[in-house]
Amino acid sequence: MKSWIEKQRHLIDFTLSSLLRRRGRNLGLLVVYSLLVFVLASAMLYSHALRREAAVILEGAPEVVLQRLVAGRHDLIPPGYIDKIGQMRGVQDIRGRLWGYYYDSVVKANYTFMVPADGSVAKGALVVGPALARQRGLEANTGVSFRAYSGELRSFIIADVLPQASEIASADLILINEDDFRAFFNYPAGHYTDVALTVANAKEVRNVANKLSKLLPDSRPILREEMQRTYASLFDWREGIMLALLSAAILAFAILAWEKASGLSADEKREIGILKAIGWETGDVIRMKLWEGGLISLTAFLLGFVAAYVHVFKFGAPLFAPVLKGWAVLYPRFDLVPVIDGLQVATLFFFTVFPYMAAVLVPIWRAAVTDPDAVMRS
Repeated sequence: MKSWIEKQRHLIDFTLSSLLRRRGRNLGLLVVYSLLVFVLASAMLYSHALRREAAVILEGAPEVVLQRLVAGRHDLIPPGYIDKIGQMRGVQDIRGRLWGYYYDSVVKANYTFMVPADGSVAKGALVVGPALARQRGLEANTGVSFRAYSGELRSFIIADVLPQASEIASADLILINEDDFRAFFNYPAGHYTDVALTVANAKEVRNVANKLSKLLPDSRPILREEMQRTYASLFDWREGIMLALLSAAILAFAILAWEKASGLSADEKREIGILKAIGWETGDVIRMKLWEGGLISLTAFLLGFVAAYVHVFKFGAPLFAPVLKGWAVLYPRFDLVPVIDGLQVATLFFFTVFPYMAAVLVPIWRAAVTDPDAVMRS
């Protein structure tokens, strides 16, 4: 065992000296290889972190959200709807929700007005999201005016600004008192935007949704798991678009691997011929070249992955954020929690390291089994 380790150490020493003799070519290869890993790893880490953030946010979403449809479009929940739902077995909690969108011509952005469930906002006051506060220059105890749907200009006092940590979900959010909400939007009394339901038995959520569809044929129940799947599909779609845009880089790496597999350079063939002539065995030559390919690929993978980690979780992935996070006038600023999926890392490692190692092995084996004199003369 000791002699085997000593032999591998000598092979690594020789491999490093061989790499340094062709440092220009190998450095260029390492840079291109690392950039490819960096791009793919950045997309993987950022999309996975966004999926994780969305999953954490949706964990607090209602198990079932019930909307009323008129001619296929979302309409208000009329009085009596909630009473009908309350008669259904299995429903534990029912809450009518009030929320809506408002276009602000000052910053040309849409806001989301919402009445909090706990009624914590006083009449005449607002609690605003951090991106909105930043865009309009708002802070606690300052005033702001919006033109209501009646055409009247209504003034409010900013009671508070939502914390920065919640910006991914509250960038454009405005919390408002129920009476102010109904007056601002001319919302009819007793009507709600939708209904949030909690089911007593989590395993019966889908059965309750089916019963709701039969009891209220003009309704559409939306399950929390369906919202989670929708967000996951959205991020998968955006990640696919970005990888399609980066297909040129992937193609360049494929060409690089193919060029590596097509044969060795004249200097490499001469080196192998000399090694065979001075007594190296075929297995030693193959192991030496595998160490060479392994050192390049592993170094490129580590450099690319570490750079991607810093790019995503330290700097917020400025190169890819607009594609994966989306675009908005009130752009949220938030720090992603570092999340690494071992399966994704293993997949990235397999598809970036193993193809290159396989491409290296084929021409080396052909040169190593050939007569030294023929190799040096070729």
